[in-house]
Amino acid sequence: MARPEPGKRSDYRAFYEITTRWSDNDIYGHMNNVVHYALFDTAVNGWLIGQGALDIHAGEQIGLIVETGCRYFTEMAYPDPVTAGIRVAKLGTSSVRYEVGLFRGDDATAAAEGFFIHVYVDRKTRKPAPLNDRLRGVLAGVVHVPG
Repeated sequence: MARPEPGKRSDYRAFYEITTRWSDNDIYGHMNNVVHYALFDTAVNGWLIGQGALDIHAGEQIGLIVETGCRYFTEMAYPDPVTAGIRVAKLGTSSVRYEVGLFRGDDATAAAEGFFIHVYVDRKTRKPAPLNDRLRGVLAGVVHVPG
């Protein structure tokens, strides 16, 4: 099977700037693979908070990650600035598949691309709940239609 090519900035609908940290580098001098997952989570949740679609302290609904994955294309390291491109690949009743591209500096192609699936649940019962209207509206604006 052929390895997919990295995505382009134009493949993404929303963007979130992230600053790398000294501690993100590993012994090999590049950003450790586990950091990419933290950046995905930070980008999506930071973007949702900025859009007024997520209240992490008092909102009735929270997203729990049920699946995640990543492909690495180019090394990144501190002090590289990173821009996360965000899109929604699937918008369900209570679940969302986010796809995130991490772009180093002004690079046009992604250094890494990943996904994660959030199932939105009631904060108290932890049972799946339909996306609230505000969240659904924000997410609908970044749905990616391939092609």
